[in-house]
Amino acid sequence: MNNKAKTIFIVLDGLGDEEIPELDNKTPLQAAHTPNLDKWAKKGRLGLLFPAFKGNFPTSEEGHFSLFGYDPVKYGISRGIITASGVGLKIEEGDIALRGNFATIDNGKIINRRAGRIKRPGPLVKAIDGLEIDGVRFSVKSAKEHRLGIVMKGEGLNYNISNSDPHYGEGSGLEGVKPLDKSKSTIFTAKVLNKFFEKTHQILKEHSLNEKRKFPANYILTRGASGVVDLPSFEEKYGMRAACIGGKVFYKQIGKMIGMDVLRVKGADGTVRTNLEGKFKKAREAILSDYDFVFVHVKAIDTLGEDGDFWGKKDFIEEIDKNLSVLEEFMGVLVITSDHSTCSIQASHCAKEIPLLIKGKGKDNTSYFSEKECARGALGKIDQRNFLKKIVFGN
Repeated sequence: MNNKAKTIFIVLDGLGDEEIPELDNKTPLQAAHTPNLDKWAKKGRLGLLFPAFKGNFPTSEEGHFSLFGYDPVKYGISRGIITASGVGLKIEEGDIALRGNFATIDNGKIINRRAGRIKRPGPLVKAIDGLEIDGVRFSVKSAKEHRLGIVMKGEGLNYNISNSDPHYGEGSGLEGVKPLDKSKSTIFTAKVLNKFFEKTHQILKEHSLNEKRKFPANYILTRGASGVVDLPSFEEKYGMRAACIGGKVFYKQIGKMIGMDVLRVKGADGTVRTNLEGKFKKAREAILSDYDFVFVHVKAIDTLGEDGDFWGKKDFIEEIDKNLSVLEEFMGVLVITSDHSTCSIQASHCAKEIPLLIKGKGKDNTSYFSEKECARGALGKIDQRNFLKKIVFGN
């Protein structure tokens, strides 16, 4: 018999931010009208999470796996394996998985890392899928919009290579990837992948789909090279049967990788139009049935922040708050936090501490949910990798 409290765990992707002059020097969360979150803050406890990351700023994969107590460094978790497996590409021992972006280059410079968030990339993906270079076959599948899952299959490959996406590495991105050690396999992998960039650029720049686009998808950037990853399940770690509710493939795949059942919600698409009410109702339904832990992911806050749309971020936080009312009667543990902060002025993930609210595990003297009030909360400041077992599960 499981004696741990049933838990709904809501991740509002990119929730934290910095103070913005146009919002009267408030963050989008501070500026938003959030009566439900504020009510739960009064009934619960607040704190801040230190984001776990190894680069210049936290990534989504580092943030999510750390939230669930899986140290990304210890387990060798990178973006490539999550994206590629999430779109259904088969990855075997010795293969290399990568996360790719369609990008726009012009006159030797990257002018848009996401090719204007291209909406229907299918013909472009088809044109480059299945290329073979120096005995290495490249399998490519769309991961929605500009995003790609890529798998390299061949002999003598090694994932210890750099990112080519300049947002996650060094340089302009057009110099390609570099080997991060001097082994023959790593040097070979970098060489073949750079040839892939050149070949696909020639194909993409001549493709008819790109002729009328303001931001033609004429180049590929990669990051998160990875091999096969073996993780203990969430149930093995915590003794709880878990489910995942999300819109984007990437976040549902994170749940699948740690053994969560993925629950479908009609209209849950990861955009500002996502079915928020449906997600929260499904979480309530699942937690009242056979599940002990339900992870709900909401994406669009992060997207708005990355686009520099702090007004849109504030408004969407308010929309989330309205729809959270369906969880009003839930009597278990309710956790609301984020994988990382996204600073709207920088239009990027950032290293700021992450707001945390826990209802159902005692209360403190806080009055509303914001970054500033979380700094006053009784939970204090907690390493993102440790808080789940320490605060929620009490071990």
